[in-house]
Amino acid sequence: MTFQLIKTDNASDARAGIINTAHGEIMTPIFMPVGTCGSVKGVHVSELKQQVKAQIILGNTYHLYLRPGLEVLKAAGGLHKFNSWDRPILTDSGGFQVFSLTGIRKLREDGCEFRSHIDGSKHFFTPENVMDTERAIGADIMMAFDECPPGQSDYQYAKRSLELTQKWLDRCVKRFEETEPLYDYPQSLFPIVQGCTFKDLRQEAAKHVADKGADGNAIGGLAVGEPTEVMYEMIEVVNEILPKDKPRYLMGVGTPQNILEAIERGVDMFDCVMPTRNGRNGMLFTYEGTLNMRNKKWENDFTPIDPDGCEVDQVYTKAYLHHLFKAQELLALQIASIHNLAFYLRLVGDARQHIINGDFVAWKNSIIEQLGKRI
Repeated sequence: MTFQLIKTDNASDARAGIINTAHGEIMTPIFMPVGTCGSVKGVHVSELKQQVKAQIILGNTYHLYLRPGLEVLKAAGGLHKFNSWDRPILTDSGGFQVFSLTGIRKLREDGCEFRSHIDGSKHFFTPENVMDTERAIGADIMMAFDECPPGQSDYQYAKRSLELTQKWLDRCVKRFEETEPLYDYPQSLFPIVQGCTFKDLRQEAAKHVADKGADGNAIGGLAVGEPTEVMYEMIEVVNEILPKDKPRYLMGVGTPQNILEAIERGVDMFDCVMPTRNGRNGMLFTYEGTLNMRNKKWENDFTPIDPDGCEVDQVYTKAYLHHLFKAQELLALQIASIHNLAFYLRLVGDARQHIINGDFVAWKNSIIEQLGKRI
């Protein structure tokens, strides 16, 4: 994997670049749709390509490990062949699931014991077998195994958690370097910066990660309960240290406003379940603000869902989408998911163009407030 910086904004740390992988190019800044179980919920591969214009999607190591399981994925030739997605894939490591499975998991220095949310069966993740699992999935970009502490953790917990994450990272790197890809293309490993909301821990973590010389680096453990301004501060602290010639991935964030603010602070890659999850609940993101399609106000609005949006936005009206949600038709979930994902991809694409044009900050400031408005 290689990363080429095309342009850095004069008035901020925003950057436009190109990531080259074995499965194609990724134009940054980029948003990556989340395909937890090997599919982006409610969206066909052809729709991801043609309407959403996705360049890379995510797979979830924890979920894919449990179902369909590694033997099936190996027999298929990896996730790319299993789900018919021939563009880049990134897999998380299961670290966030370690965080979210509180009550049915036990953390130890050697790894994490947990019970399946499907059948209650007992499993154990270590840095080594997580690397082996991500090799079996076959993602272009593999994430290191980490612990994601709660946003309101006290200093002592955050410090112990970071020490564990750093030990796990060292073991991940060792296992990655002593193994080979299972399929006919190379893979990259991204370390993850943790440290909760404490500046000194984030600085320590960023230095530890930067020293690994990886193809790219990630910022984890944000948007998990801390105030938004604290999240932005931590991004700034970390990006002062992470190498500028490597892509920076902010994990699990967030709203359109969050994304633009993070781009301004030098982040290149994003993922979040918000576009599809909120879409399935009737919330649409647009440049004019957010729309709740369940509201009666759309009942007789026969204008396009979004006049400037993707193909699906031109085909269907607000009134029709409102009807589908009220009638609990599955098509409503599909249309809303496609719309929101396409909007997120359009947003980062527009941001990229404004970075190249040299007016990113002025453009961002002109739209940021409107993006959060409820229509």
